[in-house]
Amino acid sequence: MDMHSVGAPMTTTRQPRLPFTLLEYDERLAKVRAAMEELELEVLIASDPSNMAWLTGYDGWSFYTHQAVVLTHDDPPLWWGRSMDARGARRTVYMEDERIVGYPDDYVMARDRHPHQHLATLLSDLGHGTATIGVEMDNYYYAAAAHLNLTEGLPGARFEDATGLINWQRGVKSEQEIVYLRRAARIIEAIHHRIYDMIEPGVRKSELVAEIFRAGIAGIAGRDGFGGDYPAIVPLLPSGVDASAPHLTWDDQEFEEGTATFFEVAGCYRRYHVPLCRTIHLGEPPAEMRAAESALLAGLEAGIDAARAGNRACDIANALNRALARAGIERADRCGYAVGMSYPPDWGERTVSLRPTDTTVLEPGMTFHFMPGLWMDDWGLEITETLLIHDEGPAEPLANYPRELMVKT
Repeated sequence: MDMHSVGAPMTTTRQPRLPFTLLEYDERLAKVRAAMEELELEVLIASDPSNMAWLTGYDGWSFYTHQAVVLTHDDPPLWWGRSMDARGARRTVYMEDERIVGYPDDYVMARDRHPHQHLATLLSDLGHGTATIGVEMDNYYYAAAAHLNLTEGLPGARFEDATGLINWQRGVKSEQEIVYLRRAARIIEAIHHRIYDMIEPGVRKSELVAEIFRAGIAGIAGRDGFGGDYPAIVPLLPSGVDASAPHLTWDDQEFEEGTATFFEVAGCYRRYHVPLCRTIHLGEPPAEMRAAESALLAGLEAGIDAARAGNRACDIANALNRALARAGIERADRCGYAVGMSYPPDWGERTVSLRPTDTTVLEPGMTFHFMPGLWMDDWGLEITETLLIHDEGPAEPLANYPRELMVKT
């Protein structure tokens, strides 16, 4: 297959908008290729848009159709996707035009063909028909039909599950990534200030959510300010009994006096997320919620102190659980996860989990959403922090916003 025969017309010069230096992309490729070597993979197909962006800079709302970055040990990455989206690839990736391949639009949501038939032919034409190929089997963006058509189209190839291979290379953040995370932290601070200013009985939830989106995308004003990006998860803000469930969104009902609402939201800058959850009670909170707040705040402090380079992910969870246990609270769920660059439907990196069974050693530059939400029978309480692991000492909460249960009367 002639790679120049598909996709949009070629261009002679272009200036892609790269968020990182070419040197940083080279360093990322080297890390991934070393991991491929360990698994004896000759080809790696990355379908996760976060991994595609991390490897190449690609950024576009095209992940509702099939797309991927193909990586080998010797050649530059190859972007593959819908032909109209090849135009977006040329505006955002660092590779030359010949490494951008689009499939014709009659493959899109067709009943008689599948895009991964096109990818199979492309890989065969490139000499990978008998290669050992890694694919992201357990990933939102790699469907069963994609795997079926790819394997049927490459009967001589050997396929291995490479889920998480790239994700695990993303754990330790670079200096530039931390710059972006700090900007996302400033955005989430602004979002929470706006939430507190606006919430009161009689305000519709939909009105407040509209303001959350406005504040998050408008970002930080001023000469040295910056705009925000869309978050990978929409705002979650259940109230009262609904807050006993962790993942409800919103409706057009009004906030009511005498209820608590937790706000699970994130600031996002160049796809880097800093989630931060806070809870607001309209009126005086009940005693049991105040007691849970005290235990949760103690658990957060204990977990942050345990979040040190050389400790393990489980040490954070165990420190939290000990503090909660002293107040008679048992919590079985994980209390956090790695965060960084992401696309919908999840802002987690899908690697490290903060729970008693995860013994991953913490390294400087790792970032986690420390998320010990409490979901009781008829109310919920979320107070969380996004943490940066330092070389020495406890982790740094990236955002600076009051941590206590907030009361508005």
